Amino acid sequence: MGDSTDHRGTPEKPGRVVTVIEQSFWETLDDPLAHLESESASTGKVWGAAYHIPASHAEEVHDYLDEREIDGYSAHYTPFHAVSGNKAANHNPSSSPTICMVYIGQPTNPQFLRDPARREPQDVAAVINAGHGLSGKNTEYLYLLEKALAGLGLGTADVHVADLVKRVKAIEAAGLADEEEKEAERDVKRYLNTAARRVGHEGEEDRGKIE
Repeated sequence: MGDSTDHRGTPEKPGRVVTVIEQSFWETLDDPLAHLESESASTGKVWGAAYHIPASHAEEVHDYLDEREIDGYSAHYTPFHAVSGNKAANHNPSSSPTICMVYIGQPTNPQFLRDPARREPQDVAAVINAGHGLSGKNTEYLYLLEKALAGLGLGTADVHVADLVKRVKAIEAAGLADEEEKEAERDVKRYLNTAARRVGHEGEEDRGKIE
């Protein structure tokens, strides 16, 4: 994960966005969900979608991506092995690899989460729950990411993303419960204040009759 100070957060309250990192760096990190990882993850494979950009639009798209992604990522070129049809179920490539450009996170990047404590799942979930930037809520980003990974249809749902979704939804549920409790308390106070005013008004009328 890396900081998002624009699209899903602000400089004052950065959001969290996913990043691809090099296998050599990944192996230096503690992974509390390693026992749930798929075989492809343990071998350094990353599943995703590649897009062919017509040459007539290549420069325009490249400039757009650089502006959007360069704040937290570095551009690299890597082989992409396409799969299709029945081969997708077996994760077997259907052709020779195509060289693709991909943006990855580097530990040297200012937006990279260097502090291990800030990479703890519960801390990341809390930040995502509160994050909001130019492109919308950080929670929306997380939920769309989960759907996009599931949409690949390869049974490759990322266990880390699924775990974060579970944690964020728990935070949201707790927050909703807290808000409902606070609203109930406000209703009780309004009722008591109204009742107190009514009693006070009736008391004044009674005194007026006695006098």
